[in-house]
Amino acid sequence: MADALSAGYDAVLFDLDGTVYHGSKVVPGAPEALRALRDHGTAVRWVTNNASKAPAEVSAHLEALGLPATPEEVHTSSQAAAALLVERLPQGAVVLVVGTDSLAAQIESVGLRTVREAGPDVAAVVQGHSPENTWAALAEACLAIRAGALWVATNVDATLPSERGLLPGNGSMVAALRHATGAEPLVAGKPAPGLFTTAARDAGAERALVVGDRLDTDIEGAVAAGIDALCVLTGVADAASLIAARPEERPRYLAADLSGLSSRAELLEIGPKDGWRVTAQGDVLEADGEGDSLDLLRALCAAAWESGITEVRGVGDTARAALGELRLG
Repeated sequence: MADALSAGYDAVLFDLDGTVYHGSKVVPGAPEALRALRDHGTAVRWVTNNASKAPAEVSAHLEALGLPATPEEVHTSSQAAAALLVERLPQGAVVLVVGTDSLAAQIESVGLRTVREAGPDVAAVVQGHSPENTWAALAEACLAIRAGALWVATNVDATLPSERGLLPGNGSMVAALRHATGAEPLVAGKPAPGLFTTAARDAGAERALVVGDRLDTDIEGAVAAGIDALCVLTGVADAASLIAARPEERPRYLAADLSGLSSRAELLEIGPKDGWRVTAQGDVLEADGEGDSLDLLRALCAAAWESGITEVRGVGDTARAALGELRLG
């Protein structure tokens, strides 16, 4: 553990969906990775954009999957939304909730009142993911937003990872309201840096590491917060999206899954890798050599981010096979 990536950090801030579980299924290797962190005394925090569950429900779900957790370790976008609203509204102000009862309870816990229908007293709308969100709920929110209510979205994730695959996320429902109202919500969760900075401060961390599977939320939020990030390929991010990542979406480290936390940092870092040569030939990156396919991806990312070239081509059967494993080329 002394030379592991995690040994260089005093707290690890985990995303949930797509990183440690898919719905009711734990990501392989997650329990072992968490156990190693706990045994080493590294602080753990759970940072999620999913506003459908209260911290106690989140920790109970983690416990059921064999991932020890406490409610105090959980930081959700519903908490971030409540903090954002209470900063902008007087005590007792009325907030229309589009989302779960847990989201409504979180809003009420900071001294605001919640309703489910539009009316002249509605000062704000808060929108979070719920499998029960309906057209009728969006219609009430649409009326309130059009009447001038402040609009806060817990998050704008377009998709939600599940054991069956990617499902519509809160961002897809936000897009419907954005189209219907012409308004733009304030976003409480990732990629805004607040969830990560709050979690790191709560852990007393001097050097935290973010672990996540989404470039546009987990990694972008970590970059915005000035925190190193490890991207894992167990959820949304894939080789093509990593190569094309915008500067604000670029992780420092890349691993297949959470077992990477026990690997040496220099092996996981994005950059040139032994065994692989990546060169720019016109508007194409050519890859030649042999070795681990993830090492090739790390080298390709470094070259693409420096050159702006995202098209890749393998030179030789070995390189072409590695690109095939990565679903590139």
